[in-house]
Amino acid sequence: MAKEIKNENAEAIVEAVSKTEKFFEKYSKTMLIALAAVVVAGAAVFCWYKFAYQPSVEEAQGQMAVAEENFRAADYEVALNGDGNDLGFAQIISEYGAKAGKSVYFYAGVCELQLGNWESAISYLKSYKGKDAILAARAEACKGDAYAALENYKEALACYEKAAAVVDNMFAATYLLKAGFAAEKLGENTKALGFYKKIKDQYPQSMEGYDVDKYIGRIEAR
Repeated sequence: MAKEIKNENAEAIVEAVSKTEKFFEKYSKTMLIALAAVVVAGAAVFCWYKFAYQPSVEEAQGQMAVAEENFRAADYEVALNGDGNDLGFAQIISEYGAKAGKSVYFYAGVCELQLGNWESAISYLKSYKGKDAILAARAEACKGDAYAALENYKEALACYEKAAAVVDNMFAATYLLKAGFAAEKLGENTKALGFYKKIKDQYPQSMEGYDVDKYIGRIEAR
């Protein structure tokens, strides 16, 4: 009985090997073509990355460094639009997208905000998708400033609230104060009072905390 089982196993193995050999005989050419295609595609991707994408990133970062210098010097027009020799943030975005880093959209948005171009500022800031929570909150607050300038206080309030909600945010008191102002513009005095009291309770040592009593008193006196 054991001998019969052993023979059956041997026959099964031989049959399996035979089927495998036939499979490779039938499809070996197709498999080689597919393998060659994968190798060629891989080589093409490597060449694109090495000789096209990477140099483009380096160029973008070089231009970004100059634009950031102009930004730090508060020369927002040149930082945004360049000076004829070096590119500004708007041109970097146009030519390179986010290759220089996602912060290019933040910088461009702040420049537009400083220049009074509210709609453009909002558009750039909406495109900022950075993962740094504090900078993302800053972008939200800047959007809020642009909406407030457009007298769209509902959107401004939403932006300020979102910005202030970020944990360990050094600018939270500023955002809460702006949220209070926006809420007052909307006639939501109770909500505004809540923002001001939060500053008083949680951020008493902030610049906003020193003056917040007058805003609280103003609402409570109504």
